Amino acid sequence: MRSIGVCYGRVGDNLPPPAEVIQMYKSLNIRRMRIYDPNAEVLESLKGTNIELLLDCPSPLKTIAENAWAAQGWVRDVVLSRWPDVRFKYIAVGNEVILTQGEADYILPAMQNIYIALAAVGLQDKIKVSTSVQFNVLGESFPPSAGEFAAEAKERMRKIAAFLAITGAPLLVNVYPYFSYAGNPNDISLDYALFSSPEALVEDWNNGLLYQNLFDAMVDAAIAALEEVGAGGVEIVVSESGWPSNAGFGTTVDNARRYNSNLIQHVKKGTPKRPGKEVETYIFAMFNENQKTPPGIENNFGLFWPNKQPVYRVGF
Repeated sequence: MRSIGVCYGRVGDNLPPPAEVIQMYKSLNIRRMRIYDPNAEVLESLKGTNIELLLDCPSPLKTIAENAWAAQGWVRDVVLSRWPDVRFKYIAVGNEVILTQGEADYILPAMQNIYIALAAVGLQDKIKVSTSVQFNVLGESFPPSAGEFAAEAKERMRKIAAFLAITGAPLLVNVYPYFSYAGNPNDISLDYALFSSPEALVEDWNNGLLYQNLFDAMVDAAIAALEEVGAGGVEIVVSESGWPSNAGFGTTVDNARRYNSNLIQHVKKGTPKRPGKEVETYIFAMFNENQKTPPGIENNFGLFWPNKQPVYRVGF
């Protein structure tokens, strides 16, 4: 399925070699991947695979934001040296740093410098430059039509959204119904979070749209937030979504399997606000990662154990 990718996190000391991981992606017909740093071994293993890549340009961003030559060097060394053998699709400039004091100020100028470096070699339409934001960058998300960026992020997000609108890039948003459900199980039912509700449970009183699952409501709230800052034409790509299988409230292997299996089938249908328009989504994550912190839930998002055996089976 073209709209689904899987995040290849590598925060573990017992994971398979990259060449074996890339072979797993190929054998499972997973055609999109996200990685969080430009690891040379991973990038070399991706050559010639036609797997589309969402690559993070990791923190610290200060140097790339303040030095166009540094951005050109990064693009040259990481991207141009492997293009088109590696199919870079997106560059995510920063992951969940939009609310981080200091670091957030560097996101937009770093995005601009990476874009300029790509444009200098004619790749600005083939490789899109964006940033990946956590969902709590929204200060308001209910009902979905009232979606609005948080006050402390709004002006920054307005400028980033304007840049995305000009360059034709999507906003990358990490969308985790699990955390919303675990934080408020009295008001959010498990079926609503797992795509399992037989009927709509939420009606948006502003526009009459009906919501049968929380994922759609969260995506549409992010779309509404973009509209509110004048960037309604910017697409949403879900750069992370998943459900942990252990170590916390609502974390079972069956719940994780149900969530990700239903997610894979659902995203091709679009959302109530944009029906029929596939939501490109990256499942987090390929493996359980034993060195993620804090220990517990964060170690248990994987589809697979480090020995390459499935934690549970989902169909791609």
